[in-house]
Amino acid sequence: MESAGLSPRKLALKVGVSGKTVERWINDSDLIPHPRNREDACKALGVDEEMIWPKAVKERIKTGGDREIVHSYPYRSACPSTVWSELTENSAKELFFAGYTNYFLWTQLPDFLGTIRRKAQQGCRVRFLLGDPNGEVTRQREQIEDVALTVSTRIRMSLENLAKLDGVEGIESRFSSAPDAVNHVSLSVFRFDNEALVTPHLARLVGHDSPLLHLRSMGSGGMFSRFSEHAEELWGRGVPVE
Repeated sequence: MESAGLSPRKLALKVGVSGKTVERWINDSDLIPHPRNREDACKALGVDEEMIWPKAVKERIKTGGDREIVHSYPYRSACPSTVWSELTENSAKELFFAGYTNYFLWTQLPDFLGTIRRKAQQGCRVRFLLGDPNGEVTRQREQIEDVALTVSTRIRMSLENLAKLDGVEGIESRFSSAPDAVNHVSLSVFRFDNEALVTPHLARLVGHDSPLLHLRSMGSGGMFSRFSEHAEELWGRGVPVE
C-alpha cells in the first residue's frame, strides 16, 4: 500500500469495503477476502494476487476431493462472523439458510435483518428452512442437548425475526417435513451463490460446537453440489411457514 500511496482507508474506499475490513486483511494472513474484493484490491495496488494472497492462488490449483474446501473449522464458532457477513453481502442471486434453527444469524451478525431485507429488494432470492418448533424431532433434540436455550426457543427467535420481514418480496420460509426432520437437524447447509458453509451436527453437541466447512463450487458433482442438493431436497418437501 505504501508504494501505491494508499492508506487502509483509501484502499477500502476503492474496493468498496470498510476500513476495518482492510485492517483485518492486513492483520490476519489466513483471512482470504472474496474474489471480487481481491481483484479490486489488486487493481488499486497495481500488483498480482499471488503477491498479497498466495493462499488464494493455491486454492485455485487444488486437485482431488478437497479442491472445493476453502477452509475448515473444528467448531462453527471458530469461523469469524465477518466470513458470514461478507458471504451474505457479496451474494447477488441466492441466499439459502437451511439450519435447523438459524437463530445465531440474527444474534451474531450485525444488522442481519436489514441486510436480508436489502438483498431481497435487490433481487436476491432469500430462503429459510427451519425445523418445526412443535415437532417430535425437535422435542427429542431438546432432551439430547439439555440446554437452557432450547431448540424450539431458538426456532421461535428466527420466526419472530422473519415476521418482521413479512411482505418483503423474494423472502421465503418453510419448515422441513416431519419425515425429513431427523436429516435436517443433523446437518445445516448455508448457501451463498456458489459458496456454502456446512455444519454436520455431532452427537449431542449444539451447532456452534460442531465442525464447519467453507466450500466453493468448482463445477457439478463436487462437495458443494452434494450438500446443495441435500438442502434442495428438504426444501422441496418442506411446509410453508404460516
